[in-house]
Amino acid sequence: MGAALPKQYLDLAGQPLLLHTLQRLARHPRIAGLLVVLAADDARWPGITQLADKPVLTATGGAERADSVLAGLRALPDTVVAQECVLVHDAARPLLRADDLECLIRAGWTHPDGAILAAPVRDTLKRADAAGCIAATEPRAGLWRALTPQMARRGDLQRALADALQAGVAATDEAMALERIGLHPRLVEGSADNLKITTPADLTYAEFWLAHND
Repeated sequence: MGAALPKQYLDLAGQPLLLHTLQRLARHPRIAGLLVVLAADDARWPGITQLADKPVLTATGGAERADSVLAGLRALPDTVVAQECVLVHDAARPLLRADDLECLIRAGWTHPDGAILAAPVRDTLKRADAAGCIAATEPRAGLWRALTPQMARRGDLQRALADALQAGVAATDEAMALERIGLHPRLVEGSADNLKITTPADLTYAEFWLAHND
């Protein structure tokens, strides 16, 4: 982003980007509480303990995504039993649509292996060679872009992430870790505008989106 602040704390329509993300999750009636995984040196977290009358907990994350998600799972209270469903969402995705979240929760609750939001690949895919020229055109049939939230049973996801880390496998999302232990989460088509804020242009788009949506 080239900003002085970590992107999750950048101003978006008058409040930190992260707060938009948390509020969208907290509004859903099936979500009982939130847990935010923070960097060990994060001094900017405002100390929120409740949103929409739901508890907001925190945990300290690790070096990689999988380390942080596993730390968050281990920090959940014992009342969140192994068969309870959990959602993992990127802090930098503040444009999650309520109807997408509802579809995901319904699918993940009924499917034994959980579910993830994803978007079918519609662009033509090119594979590059070492010189940066086109080596091949890759078939896109059956390919999806993984989004978040991703939903699974707490016990399954905790076991999957711990197994991947022990094996030295860098799981780039939760579904990848679940796949390694033989599970097959359901793909739930989500809106392509559920983008991860990465560039200043993304932030500008997010401000426009929020001004014209709920």
